[in-house]
Amino acid sequence: MTLHERPLVGAIEAGGTKFVCAVGRGPGEGILARTRFDTGDDPVRLMREVGAWLSDRQNEHGPIAALGVASFGPVDLDEASATYGRVTTTPKPGWQGADILGPLKAAFPGIPAGFDTDVNGAALGEATWGAARGLADFVYVTAGTGIGGGGMAGGRLLHGLVHPEMGHMGLPRIEGDDFAGTCPYHGRCWEGLCSGPAIAKRAGMPAESLPPDHPAWDFTIHSMAHAFFNLACVLSPRRIILGGSVRKAGQLGEAAFFDKLRAAFRNTAAGYIASPALDDDGIREFIVPPSLGDDAGVCGAIALAHAAWEVRVSGNDPA
Repeated sequence: MTLHERPLVGAIEAGGTKFVCAVGRGPGEGILARTRFDTGDDPVRLMREVGAWLSDRQNEHGPIAALGVASFGPVDLDEASATYGRVTTTPKPGWQGADILGPLKAAFPGIPAGFDTDVNGAALGEATWGAARGLADFVYVTAGTGIGGGGMAGGRLLHGLVHPEMGHMGLPRIEGDDFAGTCPYHGRCWEGLCSGPAIAKRAGMPAESLPPDHPAWDFTIHSMAHAFFNLACVLSPRRIILGGSVRKAGQLGEAAFFDKLRAAFRNTAAGYIASPALDDDGIREFIVPPSLGDDAGVCGAIALAHAAWEVRVSGNDPA
């Protein structure tokens, strides 16, 4: 199905800092309208504004056939649960227990809706249009306000007891690093060590202001490499895609950040995983930025909407 043959859908990338909303059929010129809202601490008000914006776009572009929501979390993905579509144990003020999907379904009754984590959504976007096309096994990680990971195994998005919470894996202490971490639950987990707020707290300034030789970069990159090695050992992905703002690395720059991260990963792996994908040339295709760039999340929400629409038209949707 070509881009123009796909149905028009509404998409929401629900992040901890901002909500990116769009109407379209796919990436690039396939996005017909978009806006952003600050996430804030009043989910009821925000979801009302999001619903109103999407409804107004139908007057310009035509009826929306489905909705897709890729949300920060943790979230309840169990469709049989009374709290399906809600945020659960987030530390974000005002959002614990917030209903994301319910107000949207009320505003657009009768149309199908896809709902997943923001990182699984971005993973689906990259699998559909980006750096994971043709891959059945890969991981997508976003490192920004928080850190999360999603991806595919055997061509299926990763789910389970709840959903992957890769950003909260524990990491070994690097020699000389006494930073306590910022995670209110786990302190020195991956998110507590390598997220944007963690880098800022460690360095005493925002990541975008850090000079290239600031020691915070070395600690961050080496911890990131340990986390990536854990993912490689546990999930054996064919590619790890790193999105989010941290990868841009301020004055260090994205290209230098990825070069240092790949070198640190190989040093951490210590030759244990035998694969050409991890040699001098292969590693540049194993750890990569998203092809969709900062649009990975919103394009993933579009892909979630398309998947929900396909289930509906196939007749397999119980709704």
